[in-house]
Amino acid sequence: MGIFSGKILDRYVLGEMGQPFCFGMMAFAVLFVAGGLLFEIADLIIERGVSFYVVLRLFLYRLPSVVVVVVPMAALLATLLSFGRLSSQSELVALKAAGVSFQRVLRPVLWGALGVTFATILFNETVVPLSNAATDQLMRVEVYRQRPSLIKERVFLREEHDGQLSRVIYIDKLKPRVGRMEKILVQEFDKGRLSRILSSGGGVWADGVWTLEGGQVFEVTPAGDVALLMTFERQKIPLDLSPEEIERSGRDPDTMGVFEILRQISLVSLQGGDVHPLWISFHTRLAFPWATVVLALVGATLGVRPHRSGAGIGVGLSVLVAFAYYVVMSFSRALAQGGNIPVVAGAWLPVAVFLVLGGFFARRANG
Repeated sequence: MGIFSGKILDRYVLGEMGQPFCFGMMAFAVLFVAGGLLFEIADLIIERGVSFYVVLRLFLYRLPSVVVVVVPMAALLATLLSFGRLSSQSELVALKAAGVSFQRVLRPVLWGALGVTFATILFNETVVPLSNAATDQLMRVEVYRQRPSLIKERVFLREEHDGQLSRVIYIDKLKPRVGRMEKILVQEFDKGRLSRILSSGGGVWADGVWTLEGGQVFEVTPAGDVALLMTFERQKIPLDLSPEEIERSGRDPDTMGVFEILRQISLVSLQGGDVHPLWISFHTRLAFPWATVVLALVGATLGVRPHRSGAGIGVGLSVLVAFAYYVVMSFSRALAQGGNIPVVAGAWLPVAVFLVLGGFFARRANG
């Protein structure tokens, strides 16, 4: 088949997928919104007396995260319906008789799905974190009437060196906007043993350095006795975290992009926190958009199999296949959260399983 005819085939296949893809986006978005968000909106209006303007903004803020979820399902429906029509009208048989393999017909499907995947990744990194942050702010301030807190209380920072605990810092109150902290207690360890305690009434952030004001330093002997070592009026403390970084340590991963999650992992690691959930969010964020490619492949291979055509049948079959994908995804993520399998395996297992499944069906469809 020549280059020109190959381009015609690619445009034709992609053109066949365009309309069902748009239909799938609208249909599945409506299903997701009707299945969850409408009940929440009704509760907000009836129980909390939230205005229609706030509800409308909540709907618009939630929509981007819904779009990301339904894109793979729409790709599945598009390939299932379009290849079902090509099969039922014997167009695939004619192409095969002309020497065009099923794998060649799949090429524009995979290229199109890759394009949608990269667009979804970009959308997921730019629009979705902002919309999720706006949703969180809207719910806290305008629905639950919570005032934005300017103080972060009871902050624990934990530092390790060569796998051993080296320092623990407790801050009773942190005021990130003014760069000040109150009631600081620093415990220093030597080979796992508490060796020194520093206490201070307050500290300020200036010129990139934390400086404690008016404090005492106590020495802890190997026998456990505590003795006053010195007092000070001002003393710098080697803490590499700025007030903004300490404040961000409790942010929701849904309001961050993957690079922000990586920075968050670094911050939480410095504070001695559990980074396992953050790694799960990081790898899941990377892996999920690729569901568009594997489900498009599965949909194309299922579309050529004998079945009754029609949008209703296609939507039903798409829901079943997508449900199976999400079940595998939830199961593998639960295993990763429990530490039963590596985090990377937990995130990418659904993609691998359905890629193998799609490849198997594709080989059989060409037989």
